[in-house]
Amino acid sequence: MQTFKDYSLSQPILKALERLGYEKPTNVQKQVLEAFGKGEDLIVQSQTGSGKTMAFALPVCEAVDWEKRYPQALVLTPTRELALQIQEVFFKVGRFKRIKAVGLYGKAPFGIQQKELKQKTHVVVATPGRLLDHLAKGTIQTEEIRYLIIDEADEMLKMGFMEDVKQIIEALPKKRQNLLFSATLPKDIQSFGETVMHHPKHIQMTPEKVTSRQVAACCYPVEESEKMQALIRLTQAENPECCMIFCNRKVGVEKVYEDLKAAGYACAMLHGGMEQRDRFKVMADFKKGYYRYLVCTDVAARGIDVKHVTYVVSFDVPEDKEQYVHRIGRTGRGKQTGKAAMLITEAEKVFVAAIERYIGESLEQGQLPIENNVQMQEAFKEKMTKRIDMPSPETEAIHQDILKLHINAGKKTKMRPVDIVGTLCNLPGICADDIGIIQIQDISTYVEILNGKGEKVYKLLQKTPIKGRMRRVSKVERRD
Repeated sequence: MQTFKDYSLSQPILKALERLGYEKPTNVQKQVLEAFGKGEDLIVQSQTGSGKTMAFALPVCEAVDWEKRYPQALVLTPTRELALQIQEVFFKVGRFKRIKAVGLYGKAPFGIQQKELKQKTHVVVATPGRLLDHLAKGTIQTEEIRYLIIDEADEMLKMGFMEDVKQIIEALPKKRQNLLFSATLPKDIQSFGETVMHHPKHIQMTPEKVTSRQVAACCYPVEESEKMQALIRLTQAENPECCMIFCNRKVGVEKVYEDLKAAGYACAMLHGGMEQRDRFKVMADFKKGYYRYLVCTDVAARGIDVKHVTYVVSFDVPEDKEQYVHRIGRTGRGKQTGKAAMLITEAEKVFVAAIERYIGESLEQGQLPIENNVQMQEAFKEKMTKRIDMPSPETEAIHQDILKLHINAGKKTKMRPVDIVGTLCNLPGICADDIGIIQIQDISTYVEILNGKGEKVYKLLQKTPIKGRMRRVSKVERRD
């Protein structure tokens, strides 16, 4: 069995993988790592939960030149949530190589993104619309981009982004390596890939039957008027550690959310009509285990990785057959197992038939619990009063031995990265390898000190001038 050490990965990347608890690559990661090193363009078809984000983040982090100032890799993705998640993966994988990934997406302040891009940036993760805005205003440099990754290409097509993607490609250097990832490969996507790529290699992971991989799926015929009661019976009987409930539209999400709250559920909701900062906060809190139930539209079904989800319920049958696969792919991730349920009315059976044809098997039909007994209800109530017992988060492991410092000087006092690096490297026992990401803002500078030397640097800077003056230096408390 191959491990990540069998590939040409540098020590900083391997150190990050070890901290994150990753030892062996998945099948898609093996194939992409091998092909990427040969400089080949790739069209990769791989189902949700297969580890494809890491499949492109690893070789890109390995390949980028830390010394270069402008972006060398561009990742295009359809949704803001997915852009944020991919940015996090690059941050974690490239932590000890000091890779900086910037996320560009709508409903976030343009000016802040512009300032980020003025700093040294290695990777840009963007939604097409916001990236076109930056290109139009000249706030992003593309001449050094050597790697283009198009993620969730089939979703890009459905959302009408492919023309935007073509326009973006026109602004990129001709000499680059292209990687396209998609859960499905409709003809339009294959044709697009062949057009913008140079003799691409196709990597097609054999899809496992979705209900037999690690997810036990079942459907329950109900009357429309009985759906809410059926959901309560099911979830109280299963009493899952963590559950996602999918509705087709935001009106349905809001109704189910209010009904569950009234029934005593610790829950939150997520849909495209919410403010972006609220959507990000909901996902962040859900990942941290602050509540057990998330009621959402399919905005949360694509690529969102929450490892502790054990149960997925389709309150509405998805009208798009492919969304069924993405919904149940939110559980049974990695080596975990999970369960999925779908509530079906007579009017929705036509969509179920399309799903069964698509996945190549009939969905098992179950029988709803007739009535939840007192013991079930008490067990449910007890679980609602407790926060999820979360394993140590990856961010905790990746931040180990790293201290972030704040210096009360920035661009307005002409502070430069070279001033920070020069000062730190003159401290006894400190070298360039101990210095992480430096962010210089208008009146503040943030610098990460690696290798467990943060406390030492913090104490020394209390009596060491930076750029000829004493500066106030303080520790930054982490909130992630």
